[in-house]
Amino acid sequence: MGMNVTGKNFINGEWKDSFTGETFESTNPADISEVVGVISRSSIADVDEAVKAARDAYHAWRLKPPPKRGEILFKAAELLVNRKQKLGELMTREMGKVLPEALGDVQEAIDMSFYMAGEGRRMAGETIPSELPNKDCKSLRVPIGVCGLITPWNFPIAIPAWKITAALICGNTLVFKPSSYTPLCATEFVKILQEAGLPRGVLNLVHGRGEETGEYLASHSSIDGLSFTGSTAVGTRIAKTCAEKGKKVSCEMGGKNAIIVMDDARLELAVEGAVWGGFGTTGQRCTAASRVVVHEAVYEKFLEMFVRAVAMLRIGNGLLEKTDVGPLINESQMGKVLRYIEIGEKEGAKLAIGGKAYREGDCAKGYFVEPTIFSDVRPHMRIAREEIFGPVVCVMKAENLQDAIRIVNDTDYGLVSAVYTQDVNKSAIAERELETGIVYVNASTIGAEIQLPFGGTKRSGFGHEEAGGRGGALDMFTKWRVIYRDFSGTLQKAQIDR
Repeated sequence: MGMNVTGKNFINGEWKDSFTGETFESTNPADISEVVGVISRSSIADVDEAVKAARDAYHAWRLKPPPKRGEILFKAAELLVNRKQKLGELMTREMGKVLPEALGDVQEAIDMSFYMAGEGRRMAGETIPSELPNKDCKSLRVPIGVCGLITPWNFPIAIPAWKITAALICGNTLVFKPSSYTPLCATEFVKILQEAGLPRGVLNLVHGRGEETGEYLASHSSIDGLSFTGSTAVGTRIAKTCAEKGKKVSCEMGGKNAIIVMDDARLELAVEGAVWGGFGTTGQRCTAASRVVVHEAVYEKFLEMFVRAVAMLRIGNGLLEKTDVGPLINESQMGKVLRYIEIGEKEGAKLAIGGKAYREGDCAKGYFVEPTIFSDVRPHMRIAREEIFGPVVCVMKAENLQDAIRIVNDTDYGLVSAVYTQDVNKSAIAERELETGIVYVNASTIGAEIQLPFGGTKRSGFGHEEAGGRGGALDMFTKWRVIYRDFSGTLQKAQIDR
């Protein structure tokens, strides 16, 4: 190709081209004439080499005391702080989200790195009394071994940080396959971890397409666990593969999240939440609020305010300060969004605003679609049931709180929901009845913090949750070992010696 390969594989402590020497390009979705980087395209041999490197490095890394592993993560967090601006700008060029959001993505990685570094001194088990004399009982966390990590393009540093920092602090070694749409963000993050002092082979990076490199890694016989974030279709397939091979698996998948707006809601606040939830990251979040279920008494008023707010959004390159909504990630995503808009119109939903590709001025060479709102959407319509992953929001009418909750829960997904109400009793009922992993009260569907578990129910998630807190990623990246020590000097039989 004659072009400099800027995203190489990182295997056993060395940056190297793929075995075949093949490459692919990472382009800027706001202007596809800009090539952000040239990336190694991995073959099966590259993945095999990376898994072997991780396996070889496992014994020594597993025995390194967790507080010492934590020191490396603390150092990585400091490096992320210092490079936050540069990483944010690279992210905007590589995947399109507006710069303040890209900086927030890096901040999430900073927060997660500090948090998981601290887990090196916590990672608690239990010590429990025994029913027998002169015997003690305890449980402790041990690493699971070599883990494969597969991450998406929409949070190209935050989601890798969720998985990598948690897996490392627990003592696992890793093979990391980032999205082929954001390989340079992943490369810069791995460079930081290398600089922070990770030993050779502990973290290995292989670039490539999901259907080639990703699928092969997920089904590799020499890995012990796999953590995946991406579409429900792929996640379901990976979960099945791992179950058949007896591997630990965690899949974070899609969502069809909803905001409920009650008749007593503060409408200005609810509109802001719906705009942020629906059009933040151009709707390309698993937590996007693609449905808004509004009490019939305020439906018309809310819709009018929502459309007016969305009409003010400015579309363009995410590096420009005036931009509110950036491009979609690629041509196929753009085509999918436009097809769903067509489906919505055919189904009889009313196009309240938007609905077209946007090719004005500087946007002519990018994958831009106007922020789109459908009104008069019925729960059975495909646009209300299927994940579109773009700037399209369905507004639906409900008779009361019970009706709204029924509409929200009537979906295959269960990641996030939100309710806007000033009534503490209504919010309590919503908290109890909404069938999602996360519920927001008087806030949008976006804004999870890293110190609590992140994940969904139904087709939104399978296996352990992500992030911090009890039940977060430590449960994915460790297994429990229970120790019974009998120092009585006699044979004691639990449950029998009464």
